[in-house]
Amino acid sequence: MVDFDTVKRFVQELQLATIDEDPSEGIVVVEDEERGLKNLILNCEDPLLIFEQRILDVPTCPGELFRRLLQMNRTLVHGAFVLDEAGKSVLLHDTLALAHLDLNEMQGTIDAFSLALAEHARELIAFSRQGSGGAIGGTCGALV
Repeated sequence: MVDFDTVKRFVQELQLATIDEDPSEGIVVVEDEERGLKNLILNCEDPLLIFEQRILDVPTCPGELFRRLLQMNRTLVHGAFVLDEAGKSVLLHDTLALAHLDLNEMQGTIDAFSLALAEHARELIAFSRQGSGGAIGGTCGALV
């Protein structure tokens, strides 16, 4: 079975910069800005390797955000756009089984995240500029 040290070795082989880590929790934070990866959290939560990158705050008036995220999810090779537990942030999330994880699988998720961010960057940036507050289900006035 793959462990934290193996995941760290894969991180190095994929030439991702390690910006923080907590070996006791099995967490490493990496980035590769050329691939659009910033503060990507890799969490070895046996039996899974969890990938999560915060994308944007949920706007106060999310409008079409949730519908578009579901539509975007349909185009993703790996992972999905999800909400954090508080419902205030959009994350890009994926999981892989640690039991048989290899470098190619991990690279597949990294490449899929990079592709997803590149393909949807313009729209995600536009949503991020709508203002945050995390109000899901609240009333929003019409834009004038």
